[in-house]
Amino acid sequence: MDVQAKIEELKRRYEKIKEGGGQKRIEKQHEAGKLTARERLNILLDEHSFIEIDPFVEHRCTDFGMEKTEAPGDGVVTGYGTIDGRLVFVFAQDFTVLGGSLGEYHAKKITKVMDMAMKMGAPLIGLNDSGGARIQEGVDALSGYGQIFYRNTLASGVIPQISVIMGPCAGGAVYSPALTDFIFMVDKTSYMFITGPQVIKAVTGEEVTHEQLGGATTHNTLSGVAHFVFPDEKQTLIAVRKLLSYLPSNNMEDPPVVETGDSPNRVEVDLNTVIPDNPNKAYNMKDVIKLIVDNGEFFEVQPYYAQNIITGFARLNGRSVGIIANNPSVLAGVLDINASDKAARFIRFCDAFNIPILNLVDVPGFLPGTDQEYGGIIRHGAKMLYAYSEATVPKVTLIIRKAYGGAYLAMCSRDLGADMVLAWPTAEIAVMGPEGAANIIFKKEIEEAENPAEVRQQKIEEYRTSFANPYRAAARGYIDNVIEPAVTRPILISAFDMLMSKRETRPAKKHGNIPL
Repeated sequence: MDVQAKIEELKRRYEKIKEGGGQKRIEKQHEAGKLTARERLNILLDEHSFIEIDPFVEHRCTDFGMEKTEAPGDGVVTGYGTIDGRLVFVFAQDFTVLGGSLGEYHAKKITKVMDMAMKMGAPLIGLNDSGGARIQEGVDALSGYGQIFYRNTLASGVIPQISVIMGPCAGGAVYSPALTDFIFMVDKTSYMFITGPQVIKAVTGEEVTHEQLGGATTHNTLSGVAHFVFPDEKQTLIAVRKLLSYLPSNNMEDPPVVETGDSPNRVEVDLNTVIPDNPNKAYNMKDVIKLIVDNGEFFEVQPYYAQNIITGFARLNGRSVGIIANNPSVLAGVLDINASDKAARFIRFCDAFNIPILNLVDVPGFLPGTDQEYGGIIRHGAKMLYAYSEATVPKVTLIIRKAYGGAYLAMCSRDLGADMVLAWPTAEIAVMGPEGAANIIFKKEIEEAENPAEVRQQKIEEYRTSFANPYRAAARGYIDNVIEPAVTRPILISAFDMLMSKRETRPAKKHGNIPL
């Protein structure tokens, strides 16, 4: 065979591989509202940047007639490309080939790009669409999952790892996404669960649909397993690109700086009126965030889960910051089990990848109740204390209104390592709210008064004036400055600029023992 014939043979083979499971299966994928693995990569990556690795790999299973089964690429497309010109490594499971099931060589292809991503210090993005472990390959398939989990753990905190669930993800397959940093899901076409509806019905008698059990809504609102949900695959993949724009490629780099065109000296007079005169009246903290950050752009993480606390990424003068903020419009902004977990994990991600942290505080305390105590609020709340204390990135805390008791500490007070603590004149910093404090401190005086209600209100105002204000804390050095809300943006930018050269060392140890 001459050279040209060999080249034509190569092209023929590669074209067949690109067809995946064939036109009928591709059409079935489209009918289900899903794209193919290669179509997804074309949206995710910069145009013409994808370079495939291992397209000719095939399974070697000879059990159950598998030796006769064609499986182009062994059901997964792997390689590298760029997003906004930055190197990333990717794998995309191909549901048109053996249902995207994971076998020995399918796993080897994935672990190869994982190893390459670690060596090159580049993000890893996995597009999951798989029927799970390939039953015909038995323990070889299970071993493949184990090798992936091991590498997920080694890569944690070294390179960003993003999982995109774009179809079924069941059984052992769910644990690789769970070990990564962020999970995206597509509404109505993706789901995750350990055991499916049929097994649950057989074992427990419960009847539940795939969507109810492990759909995107379930994991974005109830379980907190997922971080993002979008209506279709294209919007989901575009959102992955946006998330990466806030992140460094690895833990040795700083996040990219973007020219946003928003003046660092912008004064926002609307901030002077955003806080209601009544300290018990709610407002939406997202309104505050959008007035402070560059161009009002805020990329929220887990927006539908534990909504009493807000987490997400924004830019101040073009530089990425991670924001953790109480939201008084949901449960008065209290900290509870889910909010504590959500915040602690986000704090640790920011710290791992050199992203400065901005804390916006309006917290009346931890949520009381037997459900919270029995659920371990002490342990879960301690995760926030641990995460903030452990973090060495620049940490700036702005107390906007309420900062009471242990929750004041848990939102990164000076004592937990905040580098700069600022407050608005509306700040109330105390062991507890004025109402509760008055009831305890002046209990006898109120009870013995001729008009208890009037005296109680008088004592509440007295306590608020004397203690529940920022000046008492500022006098003790717990607050660095009390600022006018309108100038919050330039002051925060100045603080983070000052902290850019921060260096902090901690005691040598293998690792700490976070209260999981």
